[in-house]
Amino acid sequence: MTGPGQKPAQALIAKLERRDSLSSDERLALTALLDSPRLYLAGSEILHPGIWPETSTLLISGLAARLSGLEAGGRSITQLSIAGDFLDLHSLVMKQIDYGVVAISDCVTAALPHNRLVDLLDDYPHLGRLLWLETAIDGAIQREWFHRLGRQGALPRMAHLFCELQARLEIVGLADETGFSLTLTQNDLANCIGLSAVHVNRVLKELRDRQLVEWRAGRVSLLDKPALEKIAEFNPTYLRLHSAPV
Repeated sequence: MTGPGQKPAQALIAKLERRDSLSSDERLALTALLDSPRLYLAGSEILHPGIWPETSTLLISGLAARLSGLEAGGRSITQLSIAGDFLDLHSLVMKQIDYGVVAISDCVTAALPHNRLVDLLDDYPHLGRLLWLETAIDGAIQREWFHRLGRQGALPRMAHLFCELQARLEIVGLADETGFSLTLTQNDLANCIGLSAVHVNRVLKELRDRQLVEWRAGRVSLLDKPALEKIAEFNPTYLRLHSAPV
């Protein structure tokens, strides 16, 4: 889910600049403070629940899932992370994380040690506000997922997930109006929207039969995006896609 030659902070900078302008010094500071990239193969655990990290982890490329589970064995995907997302930015102040993160596809990450992050916030307060906005959007995405899980039917819920992913991926150059690549399995998709894999298959068929979405060979094609957004009742306000000073 990234192109060749992707620079460590490229997607993050694209996200931040969608919301406000950055100076050349701010761009350089973000890149200079990251540790060397690290590869996680698909299926690998990136973060384990309960750890006390001394770094915040930036996803440079790939698709990762935030997981919450129960002792009885059930687990849910409570958020999907794409290139440019911090997996645990709030661990700077929360200290301990209460969820796990697993690589859905092969993922490349880079760590930002907390001591450097504190220095960054002191030296570049504008960047600090933008990163604060990132944590606010992170929380807004989870609220949107939880609300729809309890209030929407299966078809609009899946439609909403596709609309959200298209909007988020477009910011970092990984989607356009026609669709995007997606490495999720149907089981992963079921864990995202609270359905069984069998039910997911039926809903995907309905989306295809209604000529709204086709998912084939790892690509989601949005055949009628306006109609899909209407079914999903998709309002991207929570993603803060507009540019405004912070």
